[in-house]
Formats: sequence, C-alpha cells, structure tokens
Amino acid sequence: MPPVPGSGLAKGLAVTLRTMTRKTVTEQYPDAQPELPPRTRGVIGLFEENCTVCMLCARECPDWCIYIDSHKETVPAAAPGGRERSRNVLDRFAIDFALCMYCGICIEVCPFDALFWSPEFEYAETDIRDLTHERDKLREWMWTVPAPPALDPGAEEPKELAAARKAADRLAAQQQAEDRTGQEDGS
Repeated sequence: MPPVPGSGLAKGLAVTLRTMTRKTVTEQYPDAQPELPPRTRGVIGLFEENCTVCMLCARECPDWCIYIDSHKETVPAAAPGGRERSRNVLDRFAIDFALCMYCGICIEVCPFDALFWSPEFEYAETDIRDLTHERDKLREWMWTVPAPPALDPGAEEPKELAAARKAADRLAAQQQAEDRTGQEDGS
C-alpha cells in the first residue's frame, strides 16, 4: 500500500506539537550559572609546595600534555659529619589544556598530593596557545579547589594522624617535664 500523500508532514507537525507542550530544560548560560556537583572535574590546580618533581604525572599522562623542567641543587648536610644531598627544584610546570582529556590520571598518580581538581570550567581563550597554563596560573586555580569532604564521624582515625598526634603529645610531655625541672632548679 502506497503512503498517503502528506503523512510525513502530519507526523512532523505532531512531533512539533508534542514538544511545544513540554517544559523546557534549557538553561540560559551564562545568565544562569549551572549547579555543579561538589567534586566536578574542571581545571587542574597545582599545589607547588608539595611537588617533588618526581615526573610521575608527566610520564603517566596519556596525552603528554604536562611539561616539567627542573634542576638539581645541593643541600648542605643537616648535621656535622653528614653528607650533602641533592634535590630537584621545579623550574617549569605547565599543562596544555588544549591537549588534556581530563582523565585525572596525573592527579591519581601524584604521590605527594600536588595536583587537584578545581570545579572551575570557564577558562576559554581566544588563542589556543593561551590554553597552556604555566605554574603561576595553575597555582591560582588552587583557590577554587573545594575542601575535602568531611570524614565519616564513625570512621577510624587515619593511622598517620594517630601517629602524628602521639608524637606531638610525647613532645609536649617532654617539654612540660623540662619546664618543671628548670623551675625546680631555678627556685
């Protein structure tokens, strides 16, 4: 049986009428800012003080969009008779967001928590070369990184915190004992 002439037009108009009666879900960005989940992946921030220039992030990056330059410095011995040590000093840390696919591997492999997700997503540029963010720009993104979620109140305290608290309490007790013996000797 041949199709009825104009049936395609009627089907199209039916779809149009059905859609016109539905509520729209379009958000008028940038006038209305979207509500993002708390741990949204936007841009990567660098906490430079934690970076030891281990290069794990650059080696594991599947896009090779992380550029790191460093040099070695000699650190004098901490105690007399000790030996000098060398340490890496960060000269350049840059991420090319034109290449980055936001997989988060660099953040996961960083053993010293130097890289973090920021929920900031509005960093468009008119020139693609400006999407390579150097360490100063990456450091600025750290202001937008949300605080980590609170621990579960019933959770066990991390062993690192427990050990640090125990060591601090021991040092405080030693300090109080030294203060008491100093006061007894002075009176």
